[in-house]
Amino acid sequence: MLQLNHIPRILLALTAAYFLTSLGHFSHNAEFICEYPNLPAWLTRAQVYAVWAAITSVGVVGLLLMRKKYMATGLLLMAVYAAMGFDGLGHYALAPIEFHPWIANATILSEVAAAALLLPVVLWMLASHVLHLESGTQQP
Repeated sequence: MLQLNHIPRILLALTAAYFLTSLGHFSHNAEFICEYPNLPAWLTRAQVYAVWAAITSVGVVGLLLMRKKYMATGLLLMAVYAAMGFDGLGHYALAPIEFHPWIANATILSEVAAAALLLPVVLWMLASHVLHLESGTQQP
């Protein structure tokens, strides 16, 4: 069983929220790909799911590294994972917000909001960890 006792609950909660909103956005994008304006014609449902799996694997590896007490590397990967949550805003580079169905906007913006909550917490934890290492104090 996966033991995450030494990983702060706030990080786990925000990661779960981002995971779920990301899954919601990518699932909607994959299943209703024709409703997203100006997406490339070559983009397929399977490719959308594959990208989601690749992005999610970054977060999973980050958590696993943290579990193994490779905190700095794990937190760095978690920061990358959270930063990728802003990729949905790229939809608005292809077409203005008003051209997207309301549910597409809801899934895009909820994913971005969850990433915006997760990223600063991860960066704060990473900075705190590095500062503790540099000062020579122990940190769990």
